Amino acid sequence: MRYAVGIEYNGANYCGWQKQYLKNVIGVEQRVEEALSKVANEPLLLTCAGRTDTGVHATAQLVHFETNAIRSEKSWVLGANSNLPDDISVKWAVPVSDDFDARYSATARRYRYVIFNRRERPAILREGLTQCYEPLDHELMHQGAQYLVGEHDFSAFRSSSCESKTPCRHMTHIKVNRFGDYIVIDVQANAFLHHMVRNIAGSLMLIGLGTQPVNWLQTLLEGKDRTVAGPTAKPNGLYLVRVIYPEKFNIPQVPMGPIFFTDD
Repeated sequence: MRYAVGIEYNGANYCGWQKQYLKNVIGVEQRVEEALSKVANEPLLLTCAGRTDTGVHATAQLVHFETNAIRSEKSWVLGANSNLPDDISVKWAVPVSDDFDARYSATARRYRYVIFNRRERPAILREGLTQCYEPLDHELMHQGAQYLVGEHDFSAFRSSSCESKTPCRHMTHIKVNRFGDYIVIDVQANAFLHHMVRNIAGSLMLIGLGTQPVNWLQTLLEGKDRTVAGPTAKPNGLYLVRVIYPEKFNIPQVPMGPIFFTDD
């Protein structure tokens, strides 16, 4: 049978999602694979919806695997969680059709980037936030971000190590909202380039600080030059919050988070 599983994790203590083969270097995938394999009583191989980088978190990572084991949905969840560390949690597990693929069946992915905008350091949730000490104008950031909506060449926001065959992506939406001391960048696209969200966040913060004009991102898109865009923002504040699939697969949709942010 083929199963799909929803996973939440704090990526602070991991080298990213992908399993590594170096001593003392652990990816989230390794821990999840080990836990699910114990439940199945056989080795399992996982396919994920999107590989997150070192220090990046997820409230809605999704994997699929095939197994000969017959287990209830509850058994997969409770059994896996009993074998996982506290910073990784399986949220649900459901059987899926043989044509479902966690990566290739996805039609869109959604990320949120959380900025703590206060001079004093936070004592709570520090691993899940990126701090900006100077005041940010979130309204200017939102206005500037709208230049990214639609189909574009995102070379200006692409890591030099990106292995994608094309820099073109279709961005469905990008919103910037403030919740007290927290600023949240919410972005959805059909797919993302390596470091794309963090590079966009770094550039938007320069607009929020007033050091770049609102239309700067349009200039960056047209120039296609990563070296003149903003710095790559830290991974701490980045979350994979939703992966979208065609309705025929009946994939569960849970609240996105992180923390107290709404699903709007």
